[in-house]
Amino acid sequence: MKRKRSKSTAALLLTGLVFIVAACGDKQATPPEDSAGSDKPAVAAPGGAGTDPNPTQSPKVPELTGSPNPPKTTDPATSTGNGTGTGTGNGTDKPGGNNAAGDKGSAGNGDPKAVLVVAKPADVAVLVNKTYRLPDNYKPTDLVEPDIPFIFKEKSDKRLMRKEAAGALEKLVAAAKKDSVSLAGVSGFRTQATQKTLFDNYVKKDGEEAARKYSAVPGHSEHQTGLAMDISGSDGKCAASDCFANTKEAKWLAKNAAEHGFIIRYPKGKESITGYQYEPWHLRYVGTKIAKEITDKGITLEEYMQSANAVQAAK
Repeated sequence: MKRKRSKSTAALLLTGLVFIVAACGDKQATPPEDSAGSDKPAVAAPGGAGTDPNPTQSPKVPELTGSPNPPKTTDPATSTGNGTGTGTGNGTDKPGGNNAAGDKGSAGNGDPKAVLVVAKPADVAVLVNKTYRLPDNYKPTDLVEPDIPFIFKEKSDKRLMRKEAAGALEKLVAAAKKDSVSLAGVSGFRTQATQKTLFDNYVKKDGEEAARKYSAVPGHSEHQTGLAMDISGSDGKCAASDCFANTKEAKWLAKNAAEHGFIIRYPKGKESITGYQYEPWHLRYVGTKIAKEITDKGITLEEYMQSANAVQAAK
């Protein structure tokens, strides 16, 4: 009897042990989940989503488009290279100023046109402005000093003019004196180097945009032709200043300059054509015939050249 009970007890113990082992095996049936901080990437499925044995707990993987490692690109809006888009190609797209037609400069009131070098700088009617420039370091060969008063005493190139223009200026000053108007020279011939120094100083003082309204870029100055002279009253008051416009000297010049072959080169109201502000003191010699036509019609040298269908030879 005791022997049978021992066998029964052993059988019960064996059955319990099998049950415990089976239960422990069930806990290891499911593989461990990838934690949120795992370095192991999700596998991309054909639809773009990652493979996930338990999608309710695994983080979503963004859909990939294009190359998995796309090259670094430059924002086209700020690009200055040669790419496409809204970049500006070779640098700035600053409007206006001397970089509107590449490095060739601008004309008139900032319209993009190529700067041309005049082929006949010694021509009395030569047009020199923001479009037409003189050959580098051009200097007339017939410069002389007109026999007129000047507002300064020192000997200087700014006393000089070309011979024909100097003779005409002497007659103009003499005629003014007969009308009790005393005139004096302020500034005549100017080398390209001198013009560069002046222009650079004006840029430092007022900025380039403002300087270009009253001063010529080197090579574009009428003073370099030897055909221009700035004039004032003999006392020097209002010399090359806005107040000169209201003087009796300025009024006499406006009325009589053409009789002697001179024009007021930069007249009032023509700034958009000449590219410069009104300068009632700036006389330019062009010869009596042309001067009278320009003055009678109230036009500029630019407009005269256009109306006469004159094509200035340029290199």
